[in-house]
Amino acid sequence: MSVQRFLGAVVVAAVLAGSGCAAGGVSSGATDASSPAPSPRTPSPAPAPVDPVAAWVETRLASMTLEQKAAALLMVHAPGTDPAPLRTLVEQGVSGLILMGDNIPASPEQLAALTGAVQVDPEARTLIGIDEEGGIVQRLPWDDAAAAPDLRALAPADAEAAFARRGDLLAQSGIDVNFGIVADVTGDANSFISDRVLGTDPASAADRVAAAVAGEAGRAGSTLKHFPGHGAAPGDSHASVPVAPLTIDEWRAGPALPFSAGIEAGADLVMTGHLAYPAVDAAPASLSAEWHRILREELGFDGVVVSDDMLMLQHNGLAEYADPGENAVRAVAAGTDLLLYVLPADPSTFGISVAGLSASIAEAVRSGRIPEARLDEAATRVLSMRREAVLPRVATRRPGRE
Repeated sequence: MSVQRFLGAVVVAAVLAGSGCAAGGVSSGATDASSPAPSPRTPSPAPAPVDPVAAWVETRLASMTLEQKAAALLMVHAPGTDPAPLRTLVEQGVSGLILMGDNIPASPEQLAALTGAVQVDPEARTLIGIDEEGGIVQRLPWDDAAAAPDLRALAPADAEAAFARRGDLLAQSGIDVNFGIVADVTGDANSFISDRVLGTDPASAADRVAAAVAGEAGRAGSTLKHFPGHGAAPGDSHASVPVAPLTIDEWRAGPALPFSAGIEAGADLVMTGHLAYPAVDAAPASLSAEWHRILREELGFDGVVVSDDMLMLQHNGLAEYADPGENAVRAVAAGTDLLLYVLPADPSTFGISVAGLSASIAEAVRSGRIPEARLDEAATRVLSMRREAVLPRVATRRPGRE
């Protein structure tokens, strides 16, 4: 075929293709030049991905009474290594148990058996918490990781390694949450908290707090304590409400830094202290809506806010904190998600029961003191953590502020 005939054939083929002829067929007629070209099909939007944890929590919440939601905000303690009393508390609806020294048996294997014996819901783990800082606050006799007095003098990488080791020990024993990262800062050797801080100045403390959070990631839920900072508040919050003399700007430039660094590193929980900064709020931070606002809005924390042991408020002997039900209501209304109670064998000694605390919170919702949305928000955070705890644990970083 000549070049001219080949090009002519190509042109004819192009014209036939443009006129609508199918391959091997004949055109049924000329096209109407006035007919609009067919519009391209708009692809259907992809369905939004479903968060399986959020979906589970939504379904679970819809089936719960106010009292059950309120009970889900409690993490409590009963002494001893017999799982029966601990399991009874779980069956009353609490979301977690905090282990103290009196709960720790002779070996990691026995402890794992204990923490396994108190699990009653295959869809949502009973959270097991512990104060395992190392050093003078240590529950596990076999915890051989370095503690604050040594870590202060070492590089941040050593803090990360120590808390990775500590997190492994906790995970092996079935412990989900460590109330173990002290984000307080003080250079005063006479301070109540001095033996437990990871740094004597805000910058060094911030570096080691962030490293400790990174070390625990994927091993145990990391908790920063005692927000907004015990080092600036002289006194022992176990027996008083210590007072810090700082302004909000002084706080932002100092005690805030380790908490901010830990949050940016991905801390899962922040524990509020029973201590006051009167320039910000006369109330203890654990009962202060303003401190909870600062934690959420200024520091960008989106995890679980847990109180320090609520019985400490009663131990200080001040009449305004004598009613445990009122303390619980004030804490939840302020923004607390999880209320901690280190109870004795007979909680009625302090006028406390799971049913009583739950009733106080539920009644406050019915009366309007606590918006139901606040109760649901708190229960959602705690139930999400419980649901995630039954899923395979992976090392993740909780996003901080962008």
